[in-house]
Amino acid sequence: MPNSYQNFLIQLERASVAAGLSKDIVSGLVAPQHLEKRALSVKKDDASVVQLPAFRIQHNNWRGPYKGGIRFHPNVDEDEVRTLAALMTFKTAVANIPMGGGKGGVTVDPKKLSSTEKLEVARAYARAFRDVLGPERDVPAPDVNTTSAEMDVIAEEFGHLAVVTGKSIEHGGSLGRDTATAMGGWYVLSALREKLLLDPETFTVAIQGFGNAGATFADICARHEVKIVAVSDSKSGIYSEAGLDINAVKDYKESMGSLSGFPGAQTITNAELLELECGVLVPAALENQITSENAARIKAKVVFELANGPTTVEADDILLGKGIVVIPDILANSGGVTVSYFEWEQNMRDEKWTAEKVDAMLKDYMEKSALAVWEAKEKYGTDFRRGAFIVALERLLASKK
Repeated sequence: MPNSYQNFLIQLERASVAAGLSKDIVSGLVAPQHLEKRALSVKKDDASVVQLPAFRIQHNNWRGPYKGGIRFHPNVDEDEVRTLAALMTFKTAVANIPMGGGKGGVTVDPKKLSSTEKLEVARAYARAFRDVLGPERDVPAPDVNTTSAEMDVIAEEFGHLAVVTGKSIEHGGSLGRDTATAMGGWYVLSALREKLLLDPETFTVAIQGFGNAGATFADICARHEVKIVAVSDSKSGIYSEAGLDINAVKDYKESMGSLSGFPGAQTITNAELLELECGVLVPAALENQITSENAARIKAKVVFELANGPTTVEADDILLGKGIVVIPDILANSGGVTVSYFEWEQNMRDEKWTAEKVDAMLKDYMEKSALAVWEAKEKYGTDFRRGAFIVALERLLASKK
């Protein structure tokens, strides 16, 4: 099975072929421009010192400063970070914001760190990569297992608000950032709903992943009276054909620590959720959830990738063959990086935008991105993923010129 970066290269080649672009023209996007590896020395609460592998990969800056999150996870490695950096190059281009693609990570199990130790890891990361980060060079953000608290520490280390985004509101963060991924996803889905022939009164949603993006997306769907038939977290899931009361689900999880046993619903596994019959399946958890092993059993009309890389290349082909539409991550979840750009812009200008302004701008950016991808898909007679890559390629190559 190809590694994740090889999967990215396959997607790049497919889009290039669909758009009639030669390999020479896109060759500058094949490899990252800079690949930095450092060892972080972190002092723990018991005064012991641990060494942690850390990465910052800068894929492309033709459109502006590198942009991309920092994740803390035991499985972080060079291949994963390199792939996510490359995808961020394409995501920022699809969103049509003047930034490039980068990514960072630390190989560590955050469950074994205290909150103080997590902040020390962030501080060590800022110091280790001080020479490659900067407001006009490379602007990180939170990612898996990092929050505004870690970003506040990095900004403090640099003494400049615009060096990171995703900060707390009181430390220069933007209103609307915490809900941006889900809200942006809703605007994309709404813009495409008629084109996807989804009847707003009858289509149902199943959401894998009940973290910030998944739970917020569930909230938004509920507010718009869209029926949610299933949700899951890392441990288990719940299903109700009649629909779930999302506020009651959130209260139950907060009190019980799990979704399992929610009254009036059937307890299911994550794997079973993916294979439910529904209008829109929303993978909002981790990578590689829909694979060649289960793709043939997917019954959703639309797969909406709120997570990064939830569908493998092989699964993509199977879903396409079944007539299932996949709205790719570089479009579906680009609301997060879009509002990150808004935060950077506010910091650079020393401004503070209202929540209403941020939301109106996000809606405008997401709708335009969704329609641009639709038009590319139609023009080149291809699928949404190739369409999104083509939109990004055209914008990247125009910037290079």
